[in-house]
Amino acid sequence: MRPRFVDCHSHVVPSGDDGAKSHADGIDLCKLAARAGTEILYATPHVWPHLVLTEQRERVIRQAFEELRRDAPLELRLGFELTPAPPLLEEDPARYVLEGTRLVLVEVPFAGPADELWALAEHIETAGLVPLVAHPERTEVVRALPELAEELAERAWPLQVNSTSITGRHGPEAEALAWRFIEQGHAKIVASDGHRLTRPARLDDAYELVSARVGEEAALPLFDGSGLRTRDRRPLPSRAGARDA
Repeated sequence: MRPRFVDCHSHVVPSGDDGAKSHADGIDLCKLAARAGTEILYATPHVWPHLVLTEQRERVIRQAFEELRRDAPLELRLGFELTPAPPLLEEDPARYVLEGTRLVLVEVPFAGPADELWALAEHIETAGLVPLVAHPERTEVVRALPELAEELAERAWPLQVNSTSITGRHGPEAEALAWRFIEQGHAKIVASDGHRLTRPARLDDAYELVSARVGEEAALPLFDGSGLRTRDRRPLPSRAGARDA
């Protein structure tokens, strides 16, 4: 029997970001995902410093999501992908949680230092939620210092690598780091980060590669939603506190 996948990171809902531009685009992406074995797909519109989630934008997104969920050939759930920025530290991160989980999807900034990521992740943890660290293998700071991603993982903040990194779409450096995090056990989730038909929301091709390399027993939990289940735990001391200790 073909495995069924849970994809926690995609941009299939029209939201004003760089993902689907229309309902029809979103349906096409959902159909492709379903044909490729995805059973549950999270729509995670970007929340960027220059594209914040105003009340008006949230209403538009939620309406577009409901319309897409009605017509999609799979189970569609809603969340958001946060780019770290100081104003988010003043908000309740529960607003952005992945539906049905305790996880908040936070991307590592593509350029520049990771200080704002640490601050936002600790803010999320203080709220009793868990930061899910998106595609660290694609970012400048992690490429320069892979141990940073491993330090994040050691805080029990799960790493999510992109299926497209595994298949080589983002170049050999991102591919090598994705495999490193998988083989070391630091990556807990593989997701598509699908944006458009030229970069679709599909996991089957990456699953085949991971299964061939580490075996089906180790590969399946990365793709079947196991990594979205978290346990309550006491937060560790903050990074700043650890440095001062």
